[in-house]
Amino acid sequence: MSVLAGIMLHATGASCAALCYTPQKNTVQWSWQTFWLAQAAVCWLLLPVLGTVFTIPSADKVLAEIPTALMYRTFLLGAVYGIGGTAFGIAIRYVGFSLTYAISVGLSCVLGTLLPPLFAGQLGGILQQSGAMYIVTGMVLGIAGIALCGVAGRSKEKYLQQQKGSTQFSLAKGLPLCLLAGVLSAVYGFAIAQAQPMADIAAKYGAGDMQSNIIYLFANTGAFVSTALYCIFLHNRHRTWGQYRSVPDRLGMYYLMAFITGVLWYSQFFFYGLGHVRMGTYKFSSWAIHMIMLVLFSSLAGIMMKEWAGANARMRQILSAAIAVLIIAVLVISYGNYLGE
Repeated sequence: MSVLAGIMLHATGASCAALCYTPQKNTVQWSWQTFWLAQAAVCWLLLPVLGTVFTIPSADKVLAEIPTALMYRTFLLGAVYGIGGTAFGIAIRYVGFSLTYAISVGLSCVLGTLLPPLFAGQLGGILQQSGAMYIVTGMVLGIAGIALCGVAGRSKEKYLQQQKGSTQFSLAKGLPLCLLAGVLSAVYGFAIAQAQPMADIAAKYGAGDMQSNIIYLFANTGAFVSTALYCIFLHNRHRTWGQYRSVPDRLGMYYLMAFITGVLWYSQFFFYGLGHVRMGTYKFSSWAIHMIMLVLFSSLAGIMMKEWAGANARMRQILSAAIAVLIIAVLVISYGNYLGE
């Protein structure tokens, strides 16, 4: 039951992640850097602080007990993740949403799942335990499903671009950014695993299932700093600082959309932490489950928002096959975790 609850909490977090950038569509008069910095201030700065204050008992004592070196390491890993998130956003401009997700999330799924036990010297032992091969099989299926989503999505984007008679597609520019985003985004999963000792300290003071929130205080603020530096560079270069106060219409609504995005993004890892502590023997599989479900729910959200209205039957068939494979992947990984328990 603990593993089942963990899977459901991961599903809740992944659904938040799948929807978190949807509000950006309603802020067309803001530049990318304006919206990105506004939502980053919420999800990577404000909410981690509030999460620590309200969910970590005796936070001052917990912070005093955490080794300084661990704080710095978690902060730096978060900053690296922030660079990956920025690369992800830029890659979409050149290769589209679907290919960016397929390449970046697929790579992040593998690296973010396997690197923590590998660096801890535990991977070999884990793979010999009961249910481990189901975890690996589920990951392989998940990568296949993510790839199929990318094929279907790219086919749809290419078809719609041909209908409009224009395209900005550039694999030469987009592919390196996708690879960079995939590698650096996986660092966040690695940061969570490496920072487990500070979560253990929080648990000792009564944080319980909320123990991971102390990690986000450092990892997310690191991501905010690296992201803010790039956004500030773009603001200075394009002279867009004035957008924060002079959008012609509905400025308050723009800030609300950024706030909702930040809340949804933070919520994905709030629920990730709640699910992670319930995964038992194979906690390292949390990252794979999160990434696979993220793509699954993103695809379902795209269908509900009629993003596939212009797709032909073949594209829909590929997408349906991808969704089926992703669902099977989650079930297989879940069964592996059940056997591990």
